[in-house]
Parts: sequence; structure tokens; C-alpha cells
Amino acid sequence: MNAAIADPVSLIDHILERYHAVHREQLPELIRMARRVEAVHREHPDVPAGLADLLEEAEQDLLSHMMKEENILFPMLKAGGNPFVSQPIGMMRAEHTQHAEMLEQLMRLCNNAIPPEGACNTWRALYAGITQLNDDLINHIHLENNRLFNQFETPARAPAKSPCCGSCG
Repeated sequence: MNAAIADPVSLIDHILERYHAVHREQLPELIRMARRVEAVHREHPDVPAGLADLLEEAEQDLLSHMMKEENILFPMLKAGGNPFVSQPIGMMRAEHTQHAEMLEQLMRLCNNAIPPEGACNTWRALYAGITQLNDDLINHIHLENNRLFNQFETPARAPAKSPCCGSCG
């Protein structure tokens, strides 16, 4: 993405196309591959047992999160925001923290997406896909938290400094 794009509408459209649509495609395929790897290699000591369940939970969380952004927050931001926009932004930031924690758990479970020696093609493709999901979600969160949301949050204002030293009435 061009770093010079600061227009919120263009930024939101980019997020929807580059990240929301991609996550909706990534996760079902990763879940399918994880189920296969867990079933076929269940006796392997490095099998990421529980990976498919974690990915399903992540998918549900992300779908819910993206729906809130698409139906509530993004239309509000495209319309220029309002005095209360900090509330849904705060909620999205909190959910972004949860997503980051999920990514840490995901990467621990699958050995930082490094397949074991002799891993089959599906296992290698699964871990490559998890690496891509991890990178995409980190970039997605960064873009929203640091490029989009900042445009609508007012910095905490310090009290105005008076030219008076305080002794005038």
C-alpha cells in the first residue's frame, strides 16, 4: 500500500479488499488443512494438536470483528466520524489485542510455523499459510491502529496555559 494514502475512505477500501476479503479466504482453507494434518499425522510427536480448533475460534472472532467494522465503525469513519467514535475504536483496539494474543498462541502451537523435517506437502502448505495469516493480520492491525484510527481520535488535551502566573483574579 502506498504510504502516502491517508484519506480514510481509500484506507478503509484498501483494508476491506486487502485484509478482510483475504482473511475470509485464508481461514477456511487453513482449517481444512489443519484438520487433515492433525488426522493423518496424529501419532507424529510434532503434530499441532488442537490447531484446527484454534483456527476455527480465530475465524469466528475475526468474522465477528470484521462485521462490526464493516457495519458500524467503517461507515461511521467514512462519514467523517462523530464525537462518540472513540468508543467503537476503543473496542476494536481491545479486540486487536486479543487477535495479537491469539497469533502468539497459534505460533507457539505450530512451532513458529516451522514444519518438522520430512513434513508432507499439506503440512508445509499449512505452515506457509499460517505464516501468511500471521503477517497479514499483524499488518492489518497496524494499519487500523496506527494509520486509520489515529485520524479520528483526538489527543488528550493539556490544560491551556494562561499568560498569567496565577495571582491575577
